Amino acid sequence: MKLKRFLLRYYPPGIILEYDKGGYSRTKSIDLLDLTPGANPDELLAEIRQSEPLITESRAEQVKQLIIRLQQKQGQQDHHRFCFSKELKAHILPLTNVAFDKSGSRFITGSYDRTCRVWDTASGTELHTLEGHRNVVYAIAFNNPYGDKIATGSFDKTCKLWCAETGKCFHTFRGHRAEIVCLSFNPQSTLVATGSMDATAKLWDVETGEEVATLTGHTAEVLSLCFNTVGNQLVTGSFDHTVAIWDVASRQRVHTLIGHRGEISNVQFNWDCSLIVTGSMDKTCKICFSPQGTRVLTASSDKTARLWDVLSGACLQVLEGHTDEIFSCVFNYEGDTIITGSKDNTCRIWY
Repeated sequence: MKLKRFLLRYYPPGIILEYDKGGYSRTKSIDLLDLTPGANPDELLAEIRQSEPLITESRAEQVKQLIIRLQQKQGQQDHHRFCFSKELKAHILPLTNVAFDKSGSRFITGSYDRTCRVWDTASGTELHTLEGHRNVVYAIAFNNPYGDKIATGSFDKTCKLWCAETGKCFHTFRGHRAEIVCLSFNPQSTLVATGSMDATAKLWDVETGEEVATLTGHTAEVLSLCFNTVGNQLVTGSFDHTVAIWDVASRQRVHTLIGHRGEISNVQFNWDCSLIVTGSMDKTCKICFSPQGTRVLTASSDKTARLWDVLSGACLQVLEGHTDEIFSCVFNYEGDTIITGSKDNTCRIWY
C-alpha cells in the first residue's frame, strides 16, 4: 500500500487517507469524533500511528498539523451574517438544484433545460455544460470530499455519472420506472443512491455502473435522501408523509419517523448524525444544515431563504431578492457561502 494524499474532513472531524493498493485507488477514514480544541495533538498522533500503518514517521508532522487545523476549526464561532454577492443568469429555463464541491470553488446547477452546468464560484464563469439527458435534470451532486465526479438525476428516469474535470459521462444508471428526483453519493464515493417517483430508492456501484440494491417500503414518491457521515445509514423522505432510515449493508429499513401532516420534501442528517432535519409540504420547501450543524437554511415558495438557529429555533436572517419560488439552497463546506436557486432562472451567491 502506498499513501497518495490526505483529505481533511471538518464535519465530523476526521482525516481521509487516499492510497494505492494492487493498482487501485482506495480510501479509508480516521474518525476523530471525540476531538476537542483542548486535546493534545501529540497524544492523538501517537494513538493514530499505533493503529494506522500508512502513517509513517515521514508523514507524522503532516498529520499533526491536520489535527491542529481541525481543532482550530472547532474553536471558531458561528456568527456569520450573509450578504448578497452576485446573481447568475444560469439557465434559459428554471433551476431545479444547486450543489457545491468541497472547496466551494465550483458549484453545479440543474435545470428544466435538460442540462447540468459547472461554474467557477469566484468569477461566475461557466466551466462545463453536461448534456445528454432527455428530460429535466432535477437532482445533482458532487462526490465530496473528492470532487472529481458529478451525478445527475433526471425526469428521463436515468442517473448519469460524469467526470467533473472533463465533462465526460462515465455511466448511465437505468432501472427506475419513473422520474429520478433526488440522489446522493456515500462518503466513500463508492455508491450513488437515487430516489424516484416510483416510490423506491436504489443503490448503484460507482465503479461498475451496476445496480446494487432496491429499497422498497414507501407507499408514495421518494423525494429526498441522504447518507450519514459514516455511510452505513441512508435516510429517505417520501410523499407518504414518512421518513425512513435504512441500514446500507443489509438494505433493511430500521426506523420510520412519523409526524408531518404533508408530503416530505427534504431530509438531512447533521454532521454528527445525532439529528435529522425534515422539510414538508405542510410549510417548507427545501432545507439544509450548515456544516457545523448549528444553523438550518430553508428555501420556500415565498421567494425567500431563511437562516435559523438550531438550538433556539430563532430566525437569524432572511435572504431576499429572488422574484419567484426558491427551489434549492446549499451551504459550501466551510459554511461561509450560500447559493440559492430559483424558478426565476437565476442563482444568487451570498457571502
